[in-house]
Amino acid sequence: MRSLRNKTIFISGGSRGIGLAIAIRAARDGANIAIAAKTDTAHPTLPGTIHTAAEEIRAAGGQALPVVCDIRDEAQVDRAVEKTVSTFGGIDACINNASAIKLTSILETPMKRYDLMHGVSARGTFLVTQKCLPYLLKAENPHMLAISPPLNMEERWFAPHVAYTMAKYGMSLLVLGAAGELRGKVGVNALWPRTAIDTAAMAEFDPAANGGVLRSPEIMADAAHLILTSEATETTGNFFVDDELLASHGVRDLSTYAPDGTSDEDLLPDFFVPSLRELRTGESA
Repeated sequence: MRSLRNKTIFISGGSRGIGLAIAIRAARDGANIAIAAKTDTAHPTLPGTIHTAAEEIRAAGGQALPVVCDIRDEAQVDRAVEKTVSTFGGIDACINNASAIKLTSILETPMKRYDLMHGVSARGTFLVTQKCLPYLLKAENPHMLAISPPLNMEERWFAPHVAYTMAKYGMSLLVLGAAGELRGKVGVNALWPRTAIDTAAMAEFDPAANGGVLRSPEIMADAAHLILTSEATETTGNFFVDDELLASHGVRDLSTYAPDGTSDEDLLPDFFVPSLRELRTGESA
């Protein structure tokens, strides 16, 4: 397996959660990580800042560059990318992790919130990819990875929160198009979790009320590492799901990613993909 040693990875929204877990996993190889996120000072309710993330990355063995960046702002993304390149000499991988969420119906979704979700998820992913692309095209084994779902066009994924689904699918549409445009040049893929992941964003899901157990972000980090260390010209245009990808590499015991004693039935399903129960029974939820 390839290593990410001395590779430079630009991650949007990597101050906590899945983005930070991916960064720490890459740092264990000795990667250089640019954390481009808005949280410069401690948030009253959310854990972590770009600076605490940088400390964790360095402690794991990597180099870190914390950069304040709102990915809706083109000038800020330009500066973040330029600072990354001037610090580390290039960009080998771009992780589009930043996203915004609000699980509301049409009448309950203020346009300000709609604009935020689409500005961060769909537009922000396009913008970050566009600004990183000139440097990816110069890299030895370049990858763009979006934390976004497979394009399963089922009513059940749209009806309860159509604005959020449209924004997340916007990220995946970019993956679909960019994979074709850049085939043979950049590996472009998406990665999504089978079950809900224990992050700050889970406050929207209220997992306790739904009676579900969450897996740790490390399952996504290990899956992302497999993608980022693969051959970019061969691994592209895929909408990976974490457990399927790990299983394809021989990792079928996922008990380390959940509390001791957790069964498949205990795990809270995520949106946009068949649940473990559906896969087992062949029935739709």
